[in-house]
Amino acid sequence: MENNMNFSSILSELRHRSGLSQRKAASDLGISQALLSHYENGAREPGLSFVCKVCDYYNVTADYLLGRSMNPTGSGSSAEVARAFIGELRILANKAEAALEELG
Repeated sequence: MENNMNFSSILSELRHRSGLSQRKAASDLGISQALLSHYENGAREPGLSFVCKVCDYYNVTADYLLGRSMNPTGSGSSAEVARAFIGELRILANKAEAALEELG
């Protein structure tokens, strides 16, 4: 999935990947097919409760659904988590070194 996708295109893609018709997905989500169509083509924007319902339905994070993350589940690989942690440690080490230089 491209990083520049928005809610409407991601919503549509999730439904297609799941092999669901608009009618079935709309029924499962408790809305009309017409409303789901409006959401998928960007004519309408949903409320927060619908966004949460879609996240649960497709088992994805809100960040993914809103196009803010490329990772549908939000759980990074061990290597990604380790790299982020090491990056934070480097920042702290640099700050500590700068503070020590100011004292010395």
